[in-house]
Amino acid sequence: MKTLDRGLASPWRRSALAALAGALPVLAYPSPALWWWAYVALVPWLLLARAAPTGRRALYDGWSGGFGFMLALHHWLLPDLNVFTLVLAALLGVLWAPWAWLAHRYLAVGTGASRGRVVVALLVLPSAWLAVELVRSWQGLGGPWGMLGSTQWQVAPALRLASIGGVWLLSFLVVAVNVAAAVLVAVPSSRAPAVAGLVATAAATSAAWVWAPRPDGDGRTRIAVVQPGVVEGVDRRFDREEQLTRRLTGQGVDLVVWGESSVGYDLAGRPDLAGRLAALSRTTGADILVNVDARRSDRPGIYKSSVLVGPQGPTGDRYDKMRLVPFGEYIPARSLLGWATSVGKAAGEDRRRGTEQVVMHAGPGLRIGPMVCFETAFPDMSRHLADDGADVLVAQSSTSSFQHSWAPAQHASLGALRAAETGRPFVHATLTGVSAVYDASGRRLGSWVGTDASTTAVFEVPLAHGVTPYVRFGDWPVHVSLLVLVALGLTEGARALRPRRSAPGPLAPPARTVRESPARPGR
Repeated sequence: MKTLDRGLASPWRRSALAALAGALPVLAYPSPALWWWAYVALVPWLLLARAAPTGRRALYDGWSGGFGFMLALHHWLLPDLNVFTLVLAALLGVLWAPWAWLAHRYLAVGTGASRGRVVVALLVLPSAWLAVELVRSWQGLGGPWGMLGSTQWQVAPALRLASIGGVWLLSFLVVAVNVAAAVLVAVPSSRAPAVAGLVATAAATSAAWVWAPRPDGDGRTRIAVVQPGVVEGVDRRFDREEQLTRRLTGQGVDLVVWGESSVGYDLAGRPDLAGRLAALSRTTGADILVNVDARRSDRPGIYKSSVLVGPQGPTGDRYDKMRLVPFGEYIPARSLLGWATSVGKAAGEDRRRGTEQVVMHAGPGLRIGPMVCFETAFPDMSRHLADDGADVLVAQSSTSSFQHSWAPAQHASLGALRAAETGRPFVHATLTGVSAVYDASGRRLGSWVGTDASTTAVFEVPLAHGVTPYVRFGDWPVHVSLLVLVALGLTEGARALRPRRSAPGPLAPPARTVRESPARPGR
Protein backbone atom coordinates (compact mmCIF):
# COMPACT_ATOMS: atom_id res chain seq x y z
CA MET A 1 0.00 0.00 0.00
CA LYS A 2 2.84 2.38 0.81
CA THR A 3 4.41 1.62 -2.59
CA LEU A 4 1.09 2.45 -4.27
CA ASP A 5 0.79 5.68 -2.29
CA ARG A 6 4.31 6.69 -3.34
CA GLY A 7 3.42 5.91 -6.96
CA LEU A 8 0.29 8.04 -6.78
CA ALA A 9 2.30 10.86 -5.25
CA SER A 10 4.10 11.26 -8.58
CA PRO A 11 1.93 13.46 -10.85
CA TRP A 12 3.11 11.72 -14.03
CA ARG A 13 2.53 8.23 -12.68
CA ARG A 14 -0.87 9.23 -11.38
CA SER A 15 -1.80 10.71 -14.77
CA ALA A 16 -0.69 7.51 -16.51
CA LEU A 17 -2.77 5.45 -14.09
CA ALA A 18 -5.79 7.72 -14.70
CA ALA A 19 -5.36 7.34 -18.48
CA LEU A 20 -5.28 3.57 -18.06
CA ALA A 21 -8.40 3.67 -15.87
CA GLY A 22 -10.17 5.82 -18.47
CA ALA A 23 -9.32 3.34 -21.21
CA LEU A 24 -10.91 0.37 -19.43
CA PRO A 25 -14.49 0.90 -20.74
CA VAL A 26 -13.36 0.26 -24.32
CA LEU A 27 -13.55 -3.49 -23.65
CA ALA A 28 -17.34 -3.19 -23.48
CA TYR A 29 -17.54 -2.01 -27.10
CA PRO A 30 -17.27 -4.21 -30.19
CA SER A 31 -15.13 -6.03 -31.07
CA PRO A 32 -14.53 -7.34 -27.51
CA ALA A 33 -18.24 -6.60 -26.85
CA LEU A 34 -18.08 -7.43 -23.13
CA TRP A 35 -21.32 -5.53 -22.49
CA TRP A 36 -21.41 -6.47 -18.79
CA TRP A 37 -18.00 -4.88 -18.26
CA ALA A 38 -19.53 -1.42 -18.82
CA TYR A 39 -21.27 -1.63 -15.43
CA VAL A 40 -17.99 -1.72 -13.47
CA ALA A 41 -15.47 -0.27 -15.94
CA LEU A 42 -15.62 3.25 -14.45
CA VAL A 43 -15.03 2.11 -10.86
CA PRO A 44 -11.19 2.40 -10.90
CA TRP A 45 -11.45 5.88 -12.43
CA LEU A 46 -14.01 6.95 -9.83
CA LEU A 47 -11.91 5.60 -6.95
CA LEU A 48 -8.85 7.41 -8.24
CA ALA A 49 -10.71 10.73 -8.45
CA ARG A 50 -12.23 10.12 -5.03
CA ALA A 51 -8.80 9.62 -3.49
CA ALA A 52 -7.27 12.72 -5.10
CA PRO A 53 -5.53 14.86 -2.46
CA THR A 54 -7.15 18.03 -3.81
CA GLY A 55 -9.94 19.05 -6.15
CA ARG A 56 -7.33 20.40 -8.56
CA ARG A 57 -5.67 17.00 -8.74
CA ALA A 58 -9.08 15.44 -9.40
CA LEU A 59 -9.44 17.74 -12.40
CA TYR A 60 -6.18 16.38 -13.78
CA ASP A 61 -7.35 12.82 -13.11
CA GLY A 62 -10.49 13.55 -15.12
CA TRP A 63 -8.51 15.05 -17.99
CA SER A 64 -6.06 12.15 -18.06
CA GLY A 65 -8.85 9.58 -17.86
CA GLY A 66 -10.74 11.32 -20.65
CA PHE A 67 -7.59 11.25 -22.78
CA GLY A 68 -7.23 7.52 -22.18
CA PHE A 69 -10.92 6.90 -22.94
CA MET A 70 -10.92 8.83 -26.22
CA LEU A 71 -7.60 7.38 -27.37
CA ALA A 72 -8.66 3.79 -26.64
CA LEU A 73 -12.05 4.30 -28.26
CA HIS A 74 -10.54 5.78 -31.43
CA HIS A 75 -7.21 3.97 -31.54
CA TRP A 76 -8.01 2.72 -35.05
CA LEU A 77 -7.58 6.30 -36.30
CA LEU A 78 -3.85 6.25 -35.55
CA PRO A 79 -2.76 4.88 -38.97
CA ASP A 80 -4.66 7.68 -40.73
CA LEU A 81 -4.28 10.68 -38.40
CA ASN A 82 -1.06 9.63 -36.66
CA VAL A 83 0.01 12.11 -33.97
CA PHE A 84 -3.12 14.18 -34.56
CA THR A 85 -5.11 11.39 -32.90
CA LEU A 86 -3.23 12.13 -29.68
CA VAL A 87 -3.93 15.84 -30.03
CA LEU A 88 -7.65 15.23 -30.47
CA ALA A 89 -7.76 12.82 -27.51
CA ALA A 90 -6.00 15.38 -25.32
CA LEU A 91 -8.37 18.18 -26.35
CA LEU A 92 -11.53 16.13 -25.86
CA GLY A 93 -10.24 14.59 -22.64
CA VAL A 94 -10.64 17.98 -20.96
CA LEU A 95 -14.41 17.43 -21.01
CA TRP A 96 -14.14 14.82 -18.25
CA ALA A 97 -12.21 17.08 -15.83
CA PRO A 98 -15.36 18.53 -14.19
CA TRP A 99 -16.88 15.05 -13.96
CA ALA A 100 -13.92 13.78 -11.94
CA TRP A 101 -13.97 16.93 -9.80
CA LEU A 102 -17.60 16.21 -8.92
CA ALA A 103 -16.66 12.63 -8.05
CA HIS A 104 -14.03 14.00 -5.67
CA ARG A 105 -16.45 16.59 -4.30
CA TYR A 106 -19.16 14.11 -3.31
CA LEU A 107 -17.22 10.91 -2.69
CA ALA A 108 -13.93 12.20 -1.32
CA VAL A 109 -12.30 10.44 1.60
CA GLY A 110 -12.07 13.59 3.70
CA THR A 111 -15.80 14.31 3.50
CA GLY A 112 -16.73 10.94 4.89
CA ALA A 113 -18.98 10.45 1.85
CA SER A 114 -22.12 10.69 3.93
CA ARG A 115 -25.32 9.07 2.78
CA GLY A 116 -26.66 12.41 1.62
CA ARG A 117 -23.60 13.00 -0.53
CA VAL A 118 -23.87 9.51 -1.99
CA VAL A 119 -27.48 10.17 -2.99
CA VAL A 120 -26.40 13.40 -4.68
CA ALA A 121 -23.54 11.59 -6.42
CA LEU A 122 -25.93 8.96 -7.82
CA LEU A 123 -27.81 11.77 -9.58
CA VAL A 124 -25.07 14.28 -10.32
CA LEU A 125 -22.32 12.05 -11.73
CA PRO A 126 -24.53 10.35 -14.35
CA SER A 127 -25.94 13.78 -15.23
CA ALA A 128 -22.47 15.23 -15.62
CA TRP A 129 -21.48 12.27 -17.84
CA LEU A 130 -24.47 12.98 -20.08
CA ALA A 131 -23.42 16.62 -20.26
CA VAL A 132 -20.00 15.48 -21.50
CA GLU A 133 -21.62 13.22 -24.10
CA LEU A 134 -23.87 16.08 -25.16
CA VAL A 135 -20.94 18.44 -25.73
CA ARG A 136 -18.84 15.93 -27.63
CA SER A 137 -21.91 14.96 -29.69
CA TRP A 138 -21.48 18.21 -31.56
CA GLN A 139 -20.54 17.21 -35.08
CA GLY A 140 -17.55 19.57 -35.10
CA LEU A 141 -16.02 17.65 -32.17
CA GLY A 142 -16.40 14.26 -33.82
CA GLY A 143 -20.00 13.41 -33.00
CA PRO A 144 -21.46 10.96 -30.48
CA TRP A 145 -19.38 7.97 -31.51
CA GLY A 146 -18.85 5.61 -28.58
CA MET A 147 -21.49 6.85 -26.16
CA LEU A 148 -21.31 4.66 -23.08
CA GLY A 149 -24.89 3.45 -23.47
CA SER A 150 -24.10 2.08 -26.94
CA THR A 151 -22.21 -0.79 -25.28
CA GLN A 152 -25.63 -2.32 -24.54
CA TRP A 153 -26.64 -2.77 -28.19
CA GLN A 154 -27.15 -6.54 -27.85
CA VAL A 155 -28.98 -6.57 -24.48
CA ALA A 156 -32.75 -6.87 -25.02
CA PRO A 157 -33.88 -5.09 -21.79
CA ALA A 158 -31.48 -2.23 -22.52
CA LEU A 159 -32.87 -1.88 -26.04
CA ARG A 160 -36.35 -1.63 -24.55
CA LEU A 161 -35.09 1.22 -22.35
CA ALA A 162 -33.62 2.86 -25.46
CA SER A 163 -37.12 3.01 -26.94
CA ILE A 164 -38.07 5.20 -23.96
CA GLY A 165 -35.08 7.50 -23.50
CA GLY A 166 -32.67 6.63 -26.27
CA VAL A 167 -29.03 5.81 -25.78
CA TRP A 168 -28.90 8.75 -23.33
CA LEU A 169 -30.98 6.86 -20.79
CA LEU A 170 -28.68 3.84 -21.10
CA SER A 171 -25.59 5.99 -20.50
CA PHE A 172 -27.20 7.54 -17.42
CA LEU A 173 -28.06 4.17 -15.89
CA VAL A 174 -24.68 2.59 -16.70
CA VAL A 175 -22.85 5.46 -14.96
CA ALA A 176 -25.24 5.30 -12.00
CA VAL A 177 -24.50 1.60 -11.55
CA ASN A 178 -20.76 2.34 -11.67
CA VAL A 179 -21.14 5.02 -8.99
CA ALA A 180 -23.10 2.61 -6.79
CA ALA A 181 -20.44 -0.08 -7.30
CA ALA A 182 -17.67 2.37 -6.33
CA VAL A 183 -19.55 3.27 -3.14
CA LEU A 184 -20.04 -0.38 -2.26
CA VAL A 185 -16.31 -0.96 -2.65
CA ALA A 186 -14.93 2.13 -0.95
CA VAL A 187 -17.61 3.56 1.37
CA PRO A 188 -19.05 0.70 3.46
CA SER A 189 -20.79 3.12 5.82
CA SER A 190 -22.94 4.50 2.98
CA ARG A 191 -23.97 1.32 1.25
CA ALA A 192 -27.71 1.81 1.81
CA PRO A 193 -28.24 4.52 -0.86
CA ALA A 194 -25.97 2.63 -3.25
CA VAL A 195 -28.04 -0.53 -2.87
CA ALA A 196 -31.20 1.56 -3.25
CA GLY A 197 -29.82 2.98 -6.49
CA LEU A 198 -29.13 -0.49 -7.86
CA VAL A 199 -32.61 -1.64 -6.90
CA ALA A 200 -34.14 1.42 -8.57
CA THR A 201 -32.20 0.72 -11.76
CA ALA A 202 -33.34 -2.90 -11.79
CA ALA A 203 -36.92 -1.82 -11.16
CA ALA A 204 -36.83 0.73 -13.98
CA THR A 205 -35.48 -1.88 -16.38
CA SER A 206 -38.13 -4.40 -15.34
CA ALA A 207 -40.89 -1.82 -15.71
CA ALA A 208 -39.65 -0.88 -19.17
CA TRP A 209 -39.57 -4.55 -20.17
CA VAL A 210 -43.18 -5.01 -19.10
CA TRP A 211 -44.81 -1.68 -19.97
CA ALA A 212 -42.82 -0.09 -22.81
CA PRO A 213 -44.81 -0.28 -26.06
CA ARG A 214 -43.58 -2.80 -28.60
CA PRO A 215 -43.56 -2.05 -32.33
CA ASP A 216 -46.70 -3.30 -34.07
CA GLY A 217 -46.16 -5.53 -37.09
CA ASP A 218 -47.11 -4.03 -40.44
CA GLY A 219 -46.13 -6.43 -43.22
CA ARG A 220 -42.74 -7.43 -44.57
CA THR A 221 -40.31 -6.35 -47.26
CA ARG A 222 -37.29 -8.00 -48.88
CA ILE A 223 -34.17 -5.87 -48.94
CA ALA A 224 -30.85 -6.85 -50.48
CA VAL A 225 -27.44 -5.52 -49.45
CA VAL A 226 -24.61 -5.47 -52.00
CA GLN A 227 -21.13 -5.58 -50.44
CA PRO A 228 -18.35 -5.66 -53.07
CA GLY A 229 -15.44 -5.88 -50.63
CA VAL A 230 -12.10 -4.16 -51.08
CA VAL A 231 -11.89 -3.22 -54.78
CA GLU A 232 -9.38 -0.62 -55.93
CA GLY A 233 -10.64 1.98 -58.37
CA VAL A 234 -14.14 3.43 -58.81
CA ASP A 235 -14.69 1.79 -62.20
CA ARG A 236 -13.71 -1.68 -61.03
CA ARG A 237 -15.85 -1.24 -57.92
CA PHE A 238 -18.89 -0.30 -60.03
CA ASP A 239 -18.34 -3.33 -62.26
CA ARG A 240 -18.18 -5.63 -59.23
CA GLU A 241 -21.33 -4.12 -57.70
CA GLU A 242 -23.13 -4.52 -61.03
CA GLN A 243 -22.06 -8.15 -61.26
CA LEU A 244 -23.24 -8.91 -57.72
CA THR A 245 -26.55 -7.12 -58.22
CA ARG A 246 -27.40 -9.26 -61.26
CA ARG A 247 -27.38 -12.28 -58.94
CA LEU A 248 -30.49 -10.88 -57.28
CA THR A 249 -32.58 -11.45 -60.40
CA GLY A 250 -35.66 -13.52 -59.63
CA GLN A 251 -35.27 -13.28 -55.83
CA GLY A 252 -38.25 -10.96 -55.40
CA VAL A 253 -36.42 -8.16 -53.64
CA ASP A 254 -38.15 -4.79 -53.11
CA LEU A 255 -35.03 -2.69 -52.60
CA VAL A 256 -31.30 -3.07 -53.33
CA VAL A 257 -28.85 -1.03 -51.24
CA TRP A 258 -25.27 -0.27 -52.22
CA GLY A 259 -22.70 1.10 -49.77
CA GLU A 260 -21.16 4.52 -49.27
CA SER A 261 -19.16 5.91 -52.24
CA SER A 262 -20.40 3.01 -54.35
CA VAL A 263 -20.56 5.30 -57.42
CA GLY A 264 -17.63 7.60 -58.10
CA TYR A 265 -19.24 9.83 -60.74
CA ASP A 266 -22.16 12.23 -60.79
CA LEU A 267 -24.94 10.37 -62.58
CA ALA A 268 -26.16 13.53 -64.33
CA GLY A 269 -22.76 13.80 -65.99
CA ARG A 270 -22.50 10.07 -66.72
CA PRO A 271 -25.75 8.97 -68.40
CA ASP A 272 -24.08 5.67 -69.33
CA LEU A 273 -23.79 4.72 -65.64
CA ALA A 274 -27.32 5.91 -64.96
CA GLY A 275 -28.48 3.68 -67.82
CA ARG A 276 -26.65 0.65 -66.45
CA LEU A 277 -28.25 1.19 -63.04
CA ALA A 278 -31.70 1.54 -64.61
CA ALA A 279 -31.14 -1.73 -66.47
CA LEU A 280 -30.22 -3.42 -63.18
CA SER A 281 -33.42 -2.08 -61.63
CA ARG A 282 -35.48 -3.56 -64.46
CA THR A 283 -33.64 -6.88 -64.23
CA THR A 284 -34.04 -7.27 -60.46
CA GLY A 285 -37.48 -5.67 -60.30
CA ALA A 286 -36.36 -3.38 -57.49
CA ASP A 287 -35.24 0.21 -56.99
CA ILE A 288 -31.54 0.61 -56.21
CA LEU A 289 -30.20 3.02 -53.60
CA VAL A 290 -26.66 3.98 -54.54
CA ASN A 291 -24.29 6.49 -52.96
CA VAL A 292 -22.52 8.99 -55.19
CA ASP A 293 -19.23 10.50 -53.99
CA ALA A 294 -18.35 12.99 -56.71
CA ARG A 295 -18.25 16.58 -57.83
CA ARG A 296 -21.74 17.56 -58.89
CA SER A 297 -22.40 18.81 -62.40
CA ASP A 298 -25.18 21.20 -61.36
CA ARG A 299 -23.40 23.01 -58.54
CA PRO A 300 -19.85 23.51 -57.26
CA GLY A 301 -18.18 21.14 -54.83
CA ILE A 302 -18.03 17.45 -53.91
CA TYR A 303 -21.07 15.85 -52.27
CA LYS A 304 -21.82 12.44 -50.81
CA SER A 305 -25.35 11.69 -51.89
CA SER A 306 -27.83 8.84 -51.57
CA VAL A 307 -29.54 8.56 -54.96
CA LEU A 308 -32.52 6.32 -55.72
CA VAL A 309 -32.54 4.72 -59.17
CA GLY A 310 -35.60 3.02 -60.67
CA PRO A 311 -36.34 1.25 -63.97
CA GLN A 312 -36.38 4.58 -65.81
CA GLY A 313 -33.22 5.94 -64.17
CA PRO A 314 -32.76 8.26 -61.18
CA THR A 315 -36.15 8.91 -59.61
CA GLY A 316 -35.27 12.41 -58.41
CA ASP A 317 -35.05 11.32 -54.75
CA ARG A 318 -31.68 12.45 -53.48
CA TYR A 319 -30.20 13.03 -50.04
CA ASP A 320 -26.95 14.98 -49.62
CA LYS A 321 -25.01 14.03 -46.52
CA MET A 322 -25.43 16.69 -43.84
CA ARG A 323 -22.99 15.71 -41.08
CA LEU A 324 -19.51 15.17 -42.38
CA VAL A 325 -16.68 13.29 -40.70
CA PRO A 326 -14.16 15.75 -39.22
CA PHE A 327 -10.76 15.42 -40.90
CA GLY A 328 -12.01 12.52 -43.03
CA GLU A 329 -14.37 14.63 -45.17
CA TYR A 330 -13.50 18.14 -44.09
CA ILE A 331 -11.04 19.87 -41.78
CA PRO A 332 -12.53 22.09 -39.07
CA ALA A 333 -10.91 25.53 -39.09
CA ARG A 334 -8.76 24.52 -42.04
CA SER A 335 -6.70 27.73 -41.78
CA LEU A 336 -5.53 26.59 -38.32
CA LEU A 337 -5.63 22.79 -38.57
CA GLY A 338 -4.83 22.28 -42.23
CA TRP A 339 -1.44 20.89 -41.25
CA ALA A 340 -3.25 17.64 -40.43
CA THR A 341 -3.05 16.78 -44.14
CA SER A 342 0.74 16.60 -43.85
CA VAL A 343 0.78 14.04 -41.01
CA GLY A 344 -2.10 11.79 -42.01
CA LYS A 345 -4.84 11.02 -44.50
CA ALA A 346 -6.98 14.04 -43.76
CA ALA A 347 -9.31 15.47 -46.40
CA GLY A 348 -7.49 17.42 -49.07
CA GLU A 349 -10.72 19.20 -50.05
CA ASP A 350 -13.79 19.77 -47.92
CA ARG A 351 -17.01 18.02 -48.94
CA ARG A 352 -20.17 20.12 -49.17
CA ARG A 353 -23.08 19.62 -46.79
CA GLY A 354 -26.71 18.89 -47.51
CA THR A 355 -29.41 21.03 -45.96
CA GLU A 356 -32.24 18.67 -44.99
CA GLN A 357 -33.14 15.05 -44.41
CA VAL A 358 -35.21 13.21 -47.00
CA VAL A 359 -37.73 10.36 -46.89
CA MET A 360 -37.74 8.50 -50.23
CA HIS A 361 -40.49 6.43 -51.83
CA ALA A 362 -38.91 3.20 -53.03
CA GLY A 363 -41.13 0.71 -54.82
CA PRO A 364 -44.78 0.11 -53.95
CA GLY A 365 -45.53 1.99 -50.73
CA LEU A 366 -42.08 1.60 -49.09
CA ARG A 367 -40.70 4.77 -47.52
CA ILE A 368 -37.00 4.77 -46.61
CA GLY A 369 -34.94 7.21 -44.59
CA PRO A 370 -31.32 7.31 -45.80
CA MET A 371 -28.27 8.24 -43.75
CA VAL A 372 -24.62 8.16 -44.72
CA CYS A 373 -21.68 6.79 -42.73
CA PHE A 374 -21.30 8.09 -39.18
CA GLU A 375 -24.64 9.90 -39.29
CA THR A 376 -25.95 6.69 -37.74
CA ALA A 377 -24.18 7.71 -34.53
CA PHE A 378 -26.57 10.68 -34.14
CA PRO A 379 -29.82 9.58 -32.45
CA ASP A 380 -31.68 12.70 -33.53
CA MET A 381 -31.26 11.97 -37.25
CA SER A 382 -32.97 8.58 -37.18
CA ARG A 383 -35.61 9.95 -34.79
CA HIS A 384 -36.49 12.73 -37.24
CA LEU A 385 -36.69 10.29 -40.16
CA ALA A 386 -39.06 8.04 -38.20
CA ASP A 387 -41.15 11.05 -37.21
CA ASP A 388 -41.30 12.08 -40.89
CA GLY A 389 -42.81 8.73 -41.85
CA ALA A 390 -39.90 6.46 -42.82
CA ASP A 391 -40.76 2.75 -42.75
CA VAL A 392 -37.13 1.60 -42.88
CA LEU A 393 -33.94 3.39 -41.87
CA VAL A 394 -31.12 2.80 -44.35
CA ALA A 395 -27.47 3.61 -43.71
CA GLN A 396 -24.77 3.51 -46.38
CA SER A 397 -21.24 3.23 -45.09
CA SER A 398 -17.72 2.23 -46.06
CA THR A 399 -15.16 1.96 -43.21
CA SER A 400 -12.77 0.49 -45.82
CA SER A 401 -9.95 2.61 -44.38
CA PHE A 402 -10.30 0.73 -41.09
CA GLN A 403 -10.84 -2.75 -42.45
CA HIS A 404 -8.84 -4.69 -39.87
CA SER A 405 -9.80 -2.70 -36.79
CA TRP A 406 -12.66 -2.52 -34.31
CA ALA A 407 -14.32 0.30 -36.29
CA PRO A 408 -16.54 -1.81 -38.64
CA ALA A 409 -18.09 -3.79 -35.78
CA GLN A 410 -18.56 -0.65 -33.66
CA HIS A 411 -20.27 1.04 -36.59
CA ALA A 412 -22.56 -1.89 -37.39
CA SER A 413 -23.69 -2.18 -33.75
CA LEU A 414 -25.15 1.34 -33.78
CA GLY A 415 -27.98 0.16 -36.03
CA ALA A 416 -29.46 -1.90 -33.20
CA LEU A 417 -29.81 1.19 -31.01
CA ARG A 418 -31.26 3.37 -33.76
CA ALA A 419 -33.81 0.64 -34.56
CA ALA A 420 -34.84 0.22 -30.91
CA GLU A 421 -35.06 3.98 -30.34
CA THR A 422 -37.35 4.57 -33.32
CA GLY A 423 -39.28 1.32 -33.60
CA ARG A 424 -38.17 1.03 -37.24
CA PRO A 425 -36.04 -1.67 -38.89
CA PHE A 426 -32.53 -0.60 -39.75
CA VAL A 427 -30.39 -1.61 -42.76
CA HIS A 428 -26.64 -0.98 -42.54
CA ALA A 429 -25.04 -1.53 -45.96
CA THR A 430 -21.30 -1.12 -46.44
CA LEU A 431 -18.71 -1.42 -49.17
CA THR A 432 -16.36 -3.66 -47.26
CA GLY A 433 -18.24 -4.82 -44.13
CA VAL A 434 -19.63 -5.10 -41.59
CA SER A 435 -23.14 -5.01 -43.12
CA ALA A 436 -26.08 -5.77 -40.82
CA VAL A 437 -29.87 -5.58 -40.58
CA TYR A 438 -32.01 -5.20 -37.43
CA ASP A 439 -35.74 -5.45 -36.82
CA ALA A 440 -37.82 -2.71 -35.20
CA SER A 441 -36.86 -3.83 -31.66
CA GLY A 442 -33.12 -3.82 -32.39
CA ARG A 443 -32.81 -7.59 -32.76
CA ARG A 444 -30.31 -8.66 -35.39
CA LEU A 445 -31.78 -10.35 -38.48
CA GLY A 446 -29.56 -13.08 -39.86
CA SER A 447 -25.79 -12.90 -39.61
CA TRP A 448 -23.46 -9.97 -40.07
CA VAL A 449 -21.77 -9.78 -43.46
CA GLY A 450 -18.15 -9.62 -42.34
CA THR A 451 -15.19 -7.69 -43.67
CA ASP A 452 -13.86 -10.71 -45.57
CA ALA A 453 -16.97 -11.07 -47.77
CA SER A 454 -17.69 -9.88 -51.31
CA THR A 455 -21.29 -10.88 -51.79
CA THR A 456 -24.97 -10.03 -51.65
CA ALA A 457 -27.35 -10.79 -48.81
CA VAL A 458 -31.16 -10.74 -48.87
CA PHE A 459 -33.07 -10.03 -45.68
CA GLU A 460 -36.74 -10.58 -44.93
CA VAL A 461 -37.45 -7.41 -42.97
CA PRO A 462 -40.63 -7.14 -40.85
CA LEU A 463 -42.11 -3.65 -41.00
CA ALA A 464 -43.64 -1.89 -38.02
CA HIS A 465 -45.68 1.16 -37.20
CA GLY A 466 -46.40 3.20 -34.11
CA VAL A 467 -44.42 5.84 -32.24
CA THR A 468 -41.92 5.04 -29.48
CA PRO A 469 -41.70 7.29 -26.42
CA TYR A 470 -38.22 8.35 -27.56
CA VAL A 471 -39.51 9.52 -30.96
CA ARG A 472 -42.39 11.33 -29.23
CA PHE A 473 -40.45 12.99 -26.39
CA GLY A 474 -36.91 13.14 -27.72
CA ASP A 475 -33.77 13.53 -25.60
CA TRP A 476 -35.57 14.03 -22.29
CA PRO A 477 -32.84 12.31 -20.19
CA VAL A 478 -30.43 15.03 -21.34
CA HIS A 479 -32.87 17.77 -20.34
CA VAL A 480 -33.40 16.19 -16.92
CA SER A 481 -29.65 15.86 -16.42
CA LEU A 482 -29.07 19.51 -17.29
CA LEU A 483 -31.77 20.52 -14.80
CA VAL A 484 -30.03 18.42 -12.14
CA LEU A 485 -26.74 20.20 -12.84
CA VAL A 486 -28.42 23.62 -12.82
CA ALA A 487 -30.09 22.83 -9.50
CA LEU A 488 -26.76 21.69 -8.12
CA GLY A 489 -25.08 24.89 -9.27
CA LEU A 490 -27.77 27.06 -7.69
CA THR A 491 -27.58 25.12 -4.44
CA GLU A 492 -23.80 25.32 -4.25
CA GLY A 493 -23.90 29.00 -5.20
CA ALA A 494 -26.43 29.81 -2.50
CA ARG A 495 -24.35 27.92 0.03
CA ALA A 496 -21.23 29.85 -0.95
CA LEU A 497 -23.02 33.21 -0.67
CA ARG A 498 -24.68 32.42 2.63
CA PRO A 499 -23.13 34.70 5.30
CA ARG A 500 -21.13 32.81 7.81
CA ARG A 501 -21.62 33.43 11.48
CA SER A 502 -18.51 34.63 13.15
CA ALA A 503 -17.15 32.17 15.63
CA PRO A 504 -17.82 33.24 19.24
CA GLY A 505 -14.77 34.40 21.14
CA PRO A 506 -13.63 33.00 24.45
CA LEU A 507 -15.94 33.80 27.31
CA ALA A 508 -14.70 36.54 29.60
CA PRO A 509 -14.37 35.53 33.25
CA PRO A 510 -17.19 36.86 35.42
CA ALA A 511 -16.44 40.14 37.11
CA ARG A 512 -15.49 39.76 40.71
CA THR A 513 -17.67 41.69 43.19
CA VAL A 514 -15.61 43.79 45.56
CA ARG A 515 -17.11 43.83 48.96
CA GLU A 516 -16.28 46.85 51.05
CA SER A 517 -15.15 46.15 54.57
CA PRO A 518 -17.32 47.73 57.28
CA ALA A 519 -15.89 50.88 58.74
CA ARG A 520 -14.19 50.44 62.02
CA PRO A 521 -14.72 52.95 64.80
CA GLY A 522 -11.81 55.17 65.29
CA ARG A 523 -9.71 54.98 68.29
